[in-house]
Amino acid sequence: MAETAIKLAVVICSVGRPECIAELMPALSAQTRQPDRLILSVTKPEDVGFDPATSPVAGTEVIYAEKGLPRQRNAGLDAVQNDCDIVVFFDDDFVPSRFALAGIEHAFGLWPEVNGMTGYLIADGINAPGLTDAEAQRLVAEYDAKTPAAGQDRPPLVIRAGLEGLYGCNMAYRMAAIGDARFDTELPLYGWQEDIDFAARISGGRVKTDAFAGVHRGAKSGRETSGRRLGYSQLANTWYLVRKGTMTPKFAARLAMRNFAANHAKILSPEPWIDRRGRAAGNWLALGDILTGRAHPGRILEL
Repeated sequence: MAETAIKLAVVICSVGRPECIAELMPALSAQTRQPDRLILSVTKPEDVGFDPATSPVAGTEVIYAEKGLPRQRNAGLDAVQNDCDIVVFFDDDFVPSRFALAGIEHAFGLWPEVNGMTGYLIADGINAPGLTDAEAQRLVAEYDAKTPAAGQDRPPLVIRAGLEGLYGCNMAYRMAAIGDARFDTELPLYGWQEDIDFAARISGGRVKTDAFAGVHRGAKSGRETSGRRLGYSQLANTWYLVRKGTMTPKFAARLAMRNFAANHAKILSPEPWIDRRGRAAGNWLALGDILTGRAHPGRILEL
């Protein structure tokens, strides 16, 4: 791998979805700008499902952390803090354009005032049944065939600036801006809105850009093991972050009310992949705890 002046790390966090990691590896090995380090932050060897020594991406490392997205992301940050200039977080079911890492590096060089960015989503299966790996790869290939890499021939665009936060399935930061900041481990397990909270604590501009792109498959395996827990988090976590000061009341109210309304409107005809009844029950538990002063994200561990 050719040396570059900038060192870039990719961190993938996963639990119980070795098939997602295996399916992601070809997209990472196809990057026109290879990562200097690829960190797979998991809870046990079975989460990966293959020998990292056989990885098609040079510099693949497996690290172990306590289960929970914030803890696993933090383990990744600790691993690269003093070694890399840019850290990129991809979900295990995010399939990046082959120009993604090159575009991220180019955009950070072009915009010194920006310390965090999220990319353009070609498609997002999170609110649908989800996309197969084959479907995601096809969509990415079609996009790459008609969209030049971000660079001199195609200057990247800022789609939105001044973001409340970054979308955790595909986000990149300057390590110098992160410093000692870490994801909030008071947001356990899947860490609902941990990406918003973290971004709000990093100085500098935050943008959505077409400098890099990809497909979020929205794979459903291992995602919603308890509708009650997720429903509780939908209200309790936003309440917690408002009180913490990393989420505006307006943004929190809009997010909470949208989820509350969706859970109740669809309770009689729920999507097969969503436990709307459980989410609605969790919403009411959280609302009761908010009114009685007991609400805390960690309460989901008792549900």
